[in-house]
Amino acid sequence: MPRLRKACLPAAAALAALASGALPASAAPGIDLAPHRAVYDLKLARVTGKRPIEGVRGRILYDFSGSSCEGYALQFRQVSELDSGEGKVALSDLRATTWEDGEAKNFRFNSQNYVDQAPVDAVDGKAERKADGVAVNLTKPHSKDFALDAGMVFPAEHMRRIIDAARAGKSLLELPVYDGSETGDKTFYTLTVIGHEIAPAERPLDDAAAAYPALKAMKRWPVTISYFDQAQSDADGEQTPVYAIGFELFENGISRALSLDYGDFVVSGELKELQLKDEKACK
Repeated sequence: MPRLRKACLPAAAALAALASGALPASAAPGIDLAPHRAVYDLKLARVTGKRPIEGVRGRILYDFSGSSCEGYALQFRQVSELDSGEGKVALSDLRATTWEDGEAKNFRFNSQNYVDQAPVDAVDGKAERKADGVAVNLTKPHSKDFALDAGMVFPAEHMRRIIDAARAGKSLLELPVYDGSETGDKTFYTLTVIGHEIAPAERPLDDAAAAYPALKAMKRWPVTISYFDQAQSDADGEQTPVYAIGFELFENGISRALSLDYGDFVVSGELKELQLKDEKACK
């Protein structure tokens, strides 16, 4: 499950910072992510800040395909309606496509964001891992080339590393992540908290995942990922995240029971539709 960008909901503020050293970024061995199509229904779970929020509703489409040998492709769309009361309703529509090779060396990304059906920004670019770092080339919102630390990881590799850590019984994982979001030139440090494995009988599936016997018996863990903006940290030294996403993570990378914390409010995401795609064996 990718990080939902700030533009998806107007109330999401700039992320605070967490310092972290560079980490090795080679692909996590033995972790294959399942190709699948998932639809999540969004609704307001609770209001946690002073901002008046009367309602949130929306939907996420997450269409994931590929394999560790041919690379991973994602088509993602989130449409969200935020009701601030007194007739103030904002509609945001984020559309994104990405591709990441199985060795975590190349990453391509393209996204468009609309607010009240008017385009507000677009990002297009690619990143390539080299011997001494990661080279990024942006063509939108403007032409720009820059370099990132060698320890930076891309989104699919981030998920594979979380699964690897969960299998190993680890409860914490810190990684710097580049996902091409915002204006395409931001990097994020992430802190992932992994809970104890959920036994199938302990918390039976009650959503679209319940239709698949293989998922009922599969290992899964409660996971919360907090995102921190390095630039914000350098400016004021803050280390408190204002955005976090929680979910139950299956061992094959499928997510359910979303909780999206935007600081002022929390949105829940129920897995309403799930289609498992055929997996292609690597040659």
